[in-house]
Amino acid sequence: MVRVSRPPHGGNVYAASRELSCDVRDLLDFSASINPLGPSPLVWKAVSKARHLLRHYPDPECWELRQALARLWQCDVEQLVVGNGSMELIHALPYALNLHHLLLVQPAFAEYAATMARVGRRVTGVSAEQGEQYALPIDRLLRLLRARATKSHSYDGILLCNPNSPTGQVYDATDMMELAQAAERRGMWLIVDESFADYCPERSLLPRQGRFSRIVVLRSLTKFYALPGLRVGYAVADAPVVELLRRHVPPWSVSAMGQVAALAALQDQAHARRSLQFIKKERARFAAGLAVLPGCTVLPAYANYIFMELPRKWHAATMAARLRRDGLLIRDCSDMPGASPRSIRVAVRSRRDNDRLLRTVADALRQGPA
Repeated sequence: MVRVSRPPHGGNVYAASRELSCDVRDLLDFSASINPLGPSPLVWKAVSKARHLLRHYPDPECWELRQALARLWQCDVEQLVVGNGSMELIHALPYALNLHHLLLVQPAFAEYAATMARVGRRVTGVSAEQGEQYALPIDRLLRLLRARATKSHSYDGILLCNPNSPTGQVYDATDMMELAQAAERRGMWLIVDESFADYCPERSLLPRQGRFSRIVVLRSLTKFYALPGLRVGYAVADAPVVELLRRHVPPWSVSAMGQVAALAALQDQAHARRSLQFIKKERARFAAGLAVLPGCTVLPAYANYIFMELPRKWHAATMAARLRRDGLLIRDCSDMPGASPRSIRVAVRSRRDNDRLLRTVADALRQGPA
């Protein structure tokens, strides 16, 4: 049984600004992994032109946005449901799919287990091993599914994040297909959170999702498209499954401006290419700088964040508190089941911001945790 903890989520710059008596703009938020290039310029223009929509309710069907997503993924518009961020859809899953017992790959975003616990459902964790650089445990998942075929295990679904948050590790597309086939044969749900998959599109299950009837792929426009303040996410699944999800999403949950901004962001492929090129180059440079810090271990990264472990005498919470005093926010991962007490996650930001973090962490390590 997974221990449900509620570590602070990333991105709470408001609490930090109150605590430090400073403006939000004075903080460097490495705890939320948002595209450092910001939203597409087309987003600002589209939102400005759509000001007249503020006097109307938003489109409850998100019709134009779903049409654009259907073209992007070459699927039917009825295979898409849009929510107030992917979080709203995560909260709807236990009800919509009648989930009672999930296998959860961890370390993992705390809300997966918290959502199940909130409605009295069970979660069993399958942990990636620290000694294997948190490589995702595909073999163990497949063994558990095979055991379910011969024993009375009660799992009715698997939930995983690809790339994983917080570790940033990814599944190979071939492994994902094997897992999807195994889940389908056993009548189990496979839920894949691809909130960061825009950074490694070749690993996405979405181009192959249509072959299966019991797969739900979650996507977010928060991270890659830099729209966290507008809360837009979506799920892709078979039309009957989407209809089940839609019954548990409140009407008008996605704002008019959120829909307009998301539509504009999806249309700007040039900005998307620039973003991928920047992240690939800066992530490698930033990771190399972190890796040479004495006693630190840095994992390979596939998204726009880097997962690392501090030296043995450190605790993640100590480093987070030390950096916070300097206006730098990082993700303390020590409370996540399966992670080390020394685990932290840092977003890839601009070169200047990343250099400031490198200097500040290096100074903290020289001074020691006391």
